[in-house]
Amino acid sequence: MEEIEFKKVHDPHHNIKMAASTIIDTPSPCVWVRGPVIVGAGPSGLAAAACLKNLGVPSLILEQANCIASLWQFKTYDRLRLHLPKKFCQLPLLPFPVEFSTYPTKEQFLTYLELYAKNFDLKPVFNETVVSAVFDSGCGFWRVKTKVTEYNCRWLIVATGENGVEVIPKFDGMNEFNGPIVHTSSYKSGEVFKNKRVLVVGCGNSGMEVCLDLCNFKAFPSLVVRDSLHVLPQEMFGISTFGLSMWLLKWFPVRIVDQLLLFVSHILFGDTSRLGLNRPKLGPLELKGISGKTPVLDVGTLAKIKTGDIKE
Repeated sequence: MEEIEFKKVHDPHHNIKMAASTIIDTPSPCVWVRGPVIVGAGPSGLAAAACLKNLGVPSLILEQANCIASLWQFKTYDRLRLHLPKKFCQLPLLPFPVEFSTYPTKEQFLTYLELYAKNFDLKPVFNETVVSAVFDSGCGFWRVKTKVTEYNCRWLIVATGENGVEVIPKFDGMNEFNGPIVHTSSYKSGEVFKNKRVLVVGCGNSGMEVCLDLCNFKAFPSLVVRDSLHVLPQEMFGISTFGLSMWLLKWFPVRIVDQLLLFVSHILFGDTSRLGLNRPKLGPLELKGISGKTPVLDVGTLAKIKTGDIKE
């Protein structure tokens, strides 16, 4: 808007005043929403809207991108699969199609979300970036402002996710390094790194799987581990580790279940500290409950570390 105004006026100083005046004096159109405004058209936003609709409550979904699940569409790597079985990842009121694999691929998950939105006739307003949301205590409703519109509603649901914005820490030598520095949200495939040495900083589920992907494309990855972490097998006794854990928690306290998980992990993996992966003092489930730190579910990376294909 400012750029268009600048082009129309010849005097640059008069120009700026005109543009500023136009922006400040022109009120945003107001839209009253009968139900909640939901910010974000990812899985959580879609699920919230579907559940409300099932109860007869209308809602409005605002999405800054031009599609649903934009993080899954544009900021995930090609080989990504759900790390948990589909029955634990399906959204309310609609299961995954039976023909989908137990651990759905990225493409299958996106197809499922499209089916979900279509099934519940969810129609987000795309290209609407929320810039502020303020509760007006005098009127008793929220004023949700985007770049062009103000939405007024009694309830606000923020479903923007916990991984919406990438964080690249600053460290010494970054400015002198001539190679690319890529956040995992921009990583797609190890193909472009074939025969290259790559340093992967961080050994959560994404970091470990990126290392495996790099190996599969004949790159030479090294992994930097800053803190202790739990690495668990994706499955135990032919059952998903997550599913087994949830079942055991119905009968035993968290610490007992943690001891069983660590015992089986030790049998399958050995002492991970010999690989430079020290385990925290708290068990994986207890640590998750206290700090939110998720254990890594191994999909083949440990084997590559043991053979030396991934350096530490």
